Amino acid sequence: MGLLAVDGRIRVVVAANFVAVAARMCLVTFIGIYFVRVAGISLATVGAAFLAESLLRGTLAPLFGALSDRVGRRVLLLVSALATAAVLPCFLLVRDPASLFAWSVALGTVGAVNMPVATALLLDLAPPERRQAVLAVNYTGMSVAYTLGVMPAGYVAEQGYGLLAAIAAAGYLVVAALYGAAFRGPAGAPHAEENLLVASLAVLKNRVFLGFAALAFVFPFAMGQIVTVSPLYAAERGLTEGYIGLVLGGNSILVALFAVPVAARIEIGGPFRPLGAAALLVAAALVCYAWIPSAAAAYLAGTVVFSFGEIVFSSSVPAAVARLAPAGRRGAYQGGWTLVQSLAMGSALVLSGMLRDLAGWPYVWTAWAALVVAGGLGLFIARDFFLRAQ
Repeated sequence: MGLLAVDGRIRVVVAANFVAVAARMCLVTFIGIYFVRVAGISLATVGAAFLAESLLRGTLAPLFGALSDRVGRRVLLLVSALATAAVLPCFLLVRDPASLFAWSVALGTVGAVNMPVATALLLDLAPPERRQAVLAVNYTGMSVAYTLGVMPAGYVAEQGYGLLAAIAAAGYLVVAALYGAAFRGPAGAPHAEENLLVASLAVLKNRVFLGFAALAFVFPFAMGQIVTVSPLYAAERGLTEGYIGLVLGGNSILVALFAVPVAARIEIGGPFRPLGAAALLVAAALVCYAWIPSAAAAYLAGTVVFSFGEIVFSSSVPAAVARLAPAGRRGAYQGGWTLVQSLAMGSALVLSGMLRDLAGWPYVWTAWAALVVAGGLGLFIARDFFLRAQ
């Protein structure tokens, strides 16, 4: 953690991301219950609205990332935090599908800023040789924030969703205060770009980046399987919500304990080299879900093994994207990767649901394990090519 002393502003960004994740997840985790039980909207409609929010957030991320390259990071992070503080509590006004989709569109728009722009700001502040470790510290903070945000939120929701909305909004006001107090000026050297749309679309025309994204796609896709699909799989195999929550909470604890020391150890060789091994760990986790007979043992073993793969790819992938970004377009490239993440995670439940109906759970996990192995093999074979292309 001493690496945060390299630039004190890194601590501010890590703290802001910690608060933002805790504020968002304490609400988003339980808000589906509100829409179904209180607003009386069907579960299918709620799912469609959530998917629309995720896809919009990913689609706009390259544009906001490119804009931050042009005007600087600070102003966008400030505006995004304040806008999110205003938009999040508006779920209390949702009464029908139309207002639900309007709220989802607004949330997706303001939410498209934080991930690419905050990551780009961290990369601006960190020395090139320490970027992976800094990203690991940030990811560790977000993992802890997820656990701390979700654990008490259920109790708060029982007292009233208005109180939960106020807490979430207050969290984003704290984020705005952190950025406003710690940074002066643009916070990220503005880059003169002739056309903002050209800058954002240039990411999607870079064949090297697209090749990397096509292979590394397997990591956020697998993350989507763990976050959105595995609880349904576990429930269908007779596991209780309490056990499912305990296992998923253990995932965050493992990441928090090991992400920083592992990143510090592997960053010497660069971010491309360990991705093949990370893919093997992720594939092994999915195989555990498929073929261990005991449901409880399968869920525990698969989630623990996945955690160690996540520890590697969570810092290596964004660091690799930063290596591939041309000078002055770091924000645009982080936005491009955010788009890939959103598409990958957003498609996980839909594709797994279809395959599960056709063939059953063991074949779902086996098929995705094979896909992850293929992506990891491609990353291993192409690692030297990406190193030369950076």
